[in-house]
Amino acid sequence: QVQLVESGGGLVQAGGSLRLSCAASGRTFSTYDMGWFRQAPGKEREFVATISRGGSRTSYADSVKGRFTISRDNAKNTVYLQMNSLRPEDTAVYYCAAKLPLGVQYDYWGQGTQVTVSS
Repeated sequence: QVQLVESGGGLVQAGGSLRLSCAASGRTFSTYDMGWFRQAPGKEREFVATISRGGSRTSYADSVKGRFTISRDNAKNTVYLQMNSLRPEDTAVYYCAAKLPLGVQYDYWGQGTQVTVSS
């Protein structure tokens, strides 16, 4: 069982930056793989980035490679998404999620935080 709370979203102009945070409850944060996903109006939820439980392995959607960076601080039970060079098409609700490394799905989700990029 884990509870996740995202923060850091907001309104930013194209080319700007935001850092999203996801705070996790409990003492077992370090046992979970973490991911960031997003959902734009009228579209399905899509994968953005993932990070392994120890932080040594990361993956990114092609659309954000070179612009976004996922990281985690297990001592703070927090995962981050640094977003640079933001584009209007990055506008979406961003969610963090957790799963056990060998799990087949992300079982725990935050409430989401809105990111709006103006042109």
